[in-house]
Amino acid sequence: MSSCEEPVSAPTGEELETLPGAKPALELLDHVIASSGGEQRAGQRKMLAHVAQSFELKRHLLVQAGTGTGKSLGYLIPAVHYAQFSDKPIVVATATLALQTQIINRDLPRLLETLSNVPEGQTDVAVLKGRNNYVCVHKLEGGYPDDEQEDTLFAADVASGSVGRLGQEVLRLRQWAQTTDTGDRDDIKPGVSDRAWRQVSVSAAECLGKRCPLVESCFSELAREKAAQSDIIITNHALLAINAFEGIGVLPEHEVVVIDEAHELADRVTGAVTGSLSAGMVYSAARLVRKHTKASSDPLEHAGSALETSLRGVAAELLPRGLTESIAHSVELVREAARVALSDTKSDSKDSDAPRQLARSALSELLEIAERLLGADEHHEVVWLSRPQLWEAGRGYAPASDDDPATLYIAPLSVAMQLREGLFDGRTVVLTSATLKLGESFDVVAHSLGLSGAGAPRWEGLDVGSPFDYPKQGLLYVAADIAKPSQGISTAQLERMCELVEASNGGALGLFSSRRAAEDAAEYLREHTDVSVLVQGESSLGSLVKEFSEDRDSCLFGTMSLWQGVDVPGDSCRLVLIDRIPFPRPNDPLMQARTRSVASRGGNGFMSVSASYAAVRMAQGVGRLIRSSDDRGVVAVLDSRLATQRYSGYLMSALPPFWKTTRTDVVCGALHRLHTQVS
Repeated sequence: MSSCEEPVSAPTGEELETLPGAKPALELLDHVIASSGGEQRAGQRKMLAHVAQSFELKRHLLVQAGTGTGKSLGYLIPAVHYAQFSDKPIVVATATLALQTQIINRDLPRLLETLSNVPEGQTDVAVLKGRNNYVCVHKLEGGYPDDEQEDTLFAADVASGSVGRLGQEVLRLRQWAQTTDTGDRDDIKPGVSDRAWRQVSVSAAECLGKRCPLVESCFSELAREKAAQSDIIITNHALLAINAFEGIGVLPEHEVVVIDEAHELADRVTGAVTGSLSAGMVYSAARLVRKHTKASSDPLEHAGSALETSLRGVAAELLPRGLTESIAHSVELVREAARVALSDTKSDSKDSDAPRQLARSALSELLEIAERLLGADEHHEVVWLSRPQLWEAGRGYAPASDDDPATLYIAPLSVAMQLREGLFDGRTVVLTSATLKLGESFDVVAHSLGLSGAGAPRWEGLDVGSPFDYPKQGLLYVAADIAKPSQGISTAQLERMCELVEASNGGALGLFSSRRAAEDAAEYLREHTDVSVLVQGESSLGSLVKEFSEDRDSCLFGTMSLWQGVDVPGDSCRLVLIDRIPFPRPNDPLMQARTRSVASRGGNGFMSVSASYAAVRMAQGVGRLIRSSDDRGVVAVLDSRLATQRYSGYLMSALPPFWKTTRTDVVCGALHRLHTQVS
């Protein structure tokens, strides 16, 4: 048997029960369906049987399960069964908090309730998220220095006698923190803004960990303790990456992993291990050292100034040959200053000192990233320089000047080998998604995950299809008459979007390429219609999705977090709006480096990198529309390139086979009929 296996013909019907480990899992599925009044799905049964076999034979499995397959149960039922015989927890990792919330709040509770009369129904489940998703008790008690800027804003509100929105949210968070059992942000209803949440939470770098005087009541630590004693742990790709590659041990020891939204894994892992360094970070560390320790901050101030000077005038772009001599010298100064300051701020005391630990955490981060940058290998790592763009009302993003503050970044060109060694070695891994294949092959995703080439572990691939009748259930509209998108969202796109939303009378999920585009579209819609518009960032994602699903005539606008994992069946989502094809940014340094790498080997860099990236994300976004056999609706793509460019056929081949049109009158008529039929 070869190390990398292409999909094979799966057994059907009763033959599935002959697969090792499959029969008891299939019997559980039958029990669930009979008890809940559900329906048999051939694709779900195939998937479930092969997942059970994968656990039994300890073999890696890639499963493409189209929308409507019921893939969550396809892996959760084998997981709760296998957990009865395993002395280590099974880890289930998702890419987005949205899917994580769906599994935690809907899929697993329903499953365990249905199985309450059998041993599998007693499965212990824990949820584990990054530390910044939990309220910090020590911060609430004043253990951390005040964030001066936010504290001033809050105090000013109180002094005026009229507590503003930020103040109201913070007060509500403080009251909620006294009664919550979990401290999990997703549990506060209604949700709060990101800005308010920062007032009561800390990042992993800021957390004192076991040295915290309130560690026994720490919500994050309590979540980790519960996870260690559970049968199944629901977490995310980022924590999985940190656990696998950074040796921090944020997850309990485990041997079986199920990865949902697996098409996102390589990019999520890359993001988790990407490092950054800026003069602002150095100055901030110096300020913490000066305020909270007795060590000298002068070397850090000097290093920060040197770094700022060395980056001034350097173009914000990929640095294909690594650091210049001047930049390398300034990074060396940062490394040495951080090393000395860490030594000078050591303490033999076992007592916690939050301010000093904040300073040491910042210094450790500087030291680590400086060493990575100085040791970068141009064949395996990507280094680039970036400057923030400022939004100007009425003008869009103003181009950054070469004199504006800059940040250095470093990321691996590929995480394939890291995944092979840190995730697949010594474990059984099941990966699933609605979009694991491009064309008829798993090759692209297998390569990105380290499952191809010499020494790759054995795996099997399976495509179980989708049960939906897409041509009858959905319509794909491309606004071919609108000029191709440029920067931001155009007036023509906003006007067409408004026309479509009015025809459907709401019920629209807007998937945008940027947060600013989503905000601009929401503002335009609020000004020109009476439709209620929810916008990502105004509350927690879980709260927004819940409100959207309960109000059939509202709209929900957001960015990549909404492109996948959001499950809103029924007529609350009858129109999916996409502002543009989700290509990576043309100046994205990591994508540039990958494109050049493919081209250097004689391949087509654009199709292999940019088009493949866009195809997967388009398929995920379009997949938000039809979530059940009763759903009907329209996907509207306000990007004419999907109808006019040569690569449009490639992108279209990745999408469900909807009935297609470029006629606005046809799609508006369809939306109007759809709304009146369900009213």
